Amino acid sequence: MGFLTGKTAIITGAGRAVLSDGRCGSIGYGIATAYAKEGANLVITGRNVKKLESAKEELERLYGIQVLTVQADVNAGADNLAVVQNVVDKTIETFGHIDVLINNAQASASGVTLADHTTEQFDLAVYSGLYAVFYYMKACYPHLKETKGSVINFASGAGLFGNYGQCAYAAAKEGIRGLTRVAATEWAKDGINVNIICPLAWTSQLEQFQMAYPDAYKANVHTPPAGHFGDAELEIGRVCVQLASPDFKYMTGETLTLEGGLGQRP
Repeated sequence: MGFLTGKTAIITGAGRAVLSDGRCGSIGYGIATAYAKEGANLVITGRNVKKLESAKEELERLYGIQVLTVQADVNAGADNLAVVQNVVDKTIETFGHIDVLINNAQASASGVTLADHTTEQFDLAVYSGLYAVFYYMKACYPHLKETKGSVINFASGAGLFGNYGQCAYAAAKEGIRGLTRVAATEWAKDGINVNIICPLAWTSQLEQFQMAYPDAYKANVHTPPAGHFGDAELEIGRVCVQLASPDFKYMTGETLTLEGGLGQRP
C-alpha cells in the first residue's frame, strides 16, 4: 500500500522520456513514475500519443496501476474549454473522482529574444502554460472540492530571475505563479491544497543538448549551488507525492521552490 493508493491524479505533459542511463528523462514522466510507485491511478495527457502510450505500458506493467491516456493540446487555435473538459469527463468516467491535478505541460520558443519574439511564439508559451493551467483548474475545481484534493503547478527560475531569451516562457510561468497564489487563498476554505514548484531538472532534452553542443552547453548551462540538477523522479516527483499526501494538508497555501533537489520556502 502506497501513500496514494486509491487516489486519481491528472498529470499534464507526462509522455515517456528517458535519459541515456534509463532514468526518467522528463519532469512529467518522473512525477508519473513517483505517483505510480505510491499506488495512484493516473490520467496522463500530452500532444504525442506515442509517448503517452509508451508511458502507459511501462507504468502499468511495472507498478500494477491503471493509466488513462488522453491526447490534449491547449493552443491558440483550439476549443480549449472542450479539450480540457474532455480530459476531465474521461477521468470521471474511468475513475469516478479526481484527487490531484498536476499542471506540468509547457511549450515555448526558448532562445528567442524579446525583440525578435513573434506573436505566435508568445501564444505558444502562454496557451500551453498559463491558459492550460487556468482551464484545468477551473474544470477540476468541483471534483477537487469533493475530494479535498491537491493542485500542483509548475513555474520556473526563468520568471524569477529573468533568463535571457525566455520572455514568453518567463511570462507564462510568472502568470502561473500568480494564479496559483490566488487559488491557494480562494480554495483553502474548500480544503484544496494548492502549491507551485519551480524546478531545475536534468532532462533528456538537456542531456541531448549537452551531447550535441558541448561548447554551448558549457557556456550557458550552470550547475545549481546544490551541485547537481534535480532528478525528475526521485526529487521532483517525490516532492509532488509529498504535496498530495494527507500529512501535508496542514500546509495548504504554501509555495515550494525546488532548486537542484533542495526545497526552500521563499
